[in-house]
Amino acid sequence: MLLQVKDLSVNYGVIQAVKGINFEVNEGEIVSLIGANGAGKSTTLHAISGLIRPKAGKILYNDREIQKESSQKIVSGGISQVPEGRHIFPGLSVMENLQMGAFLRKDRDKVKKDYANIFERFPVLEERKNQDAATLSGGEQQMLAMGRALMAAPKLLLLDEPSMGLAPIFINEIFDIIEEIKRNGTTVLLIEQNAAKALSIADRGYVLSVGKIVLSGTGAELLSNDAVQKAYLGG
Repeated sequence: MLLQVKDLSVNYGVIQAVKGINFEVNEGEIVSLIGANGAGKSTTLHAISGLIRPKAGKILYNDREIQKESSQKIVSGGISQVPEGRHIFPGLSVMENLQMGAFLRKDRDKVKKDYANIFERFPVLEERKNQDAATLSGGEQQMLAMGRALMAAPKLLLLDEPSMGLAPIFINEIFDIIEEIKRNGTTVLLIEQNAAKALSIADRGYVLSVGKIVLSGTGAELLSNDAVQKAYLGG
């Protein structure tokens, strides 16, 4: 098992945003967390990536507890996050943004190969590699954010709302890319408000509601679940 979250609780001040949740991610899976705004999805990702400290519980990555580790150590260990809203570095070129993703790596020869792989996967980034990243469209910026995260050579990729604010043509492309990332050997933990899209590509999923996991199952099981359809799929 690649990732285990055990009895995880996270507070923002006096507000308990995550309330003792348990879930797991096996190597080679796409696992999706779905739920309404404020359900605790992004908070959960931030705890896994070391951006916030849990109040209680454990996060095990490859059987090692990481809930007290720094973000830098967590990234070096093989977990990389694509944040909600992309957060590319304006004023830096596309290439410089990608270089930031590889900042902690020492395997320079492999890094060169990975640049080539990123440009093969995202041809538009190679076409615009010398452009200021801020001049890219929203969809192109999302591709850059994903490429930057992949340049850290993660075993586990955390994706926070990758389709947010994108035109439908880009949404389909982004989800195709997520499936390709899985096929190429990277495990994915996906947070996404487009529940139908997320569950359609997920091996398994969990439904978060007000900081608690209320349902779990395969992607197909959750897609066909009456409660999920009514709450999240407009059924």
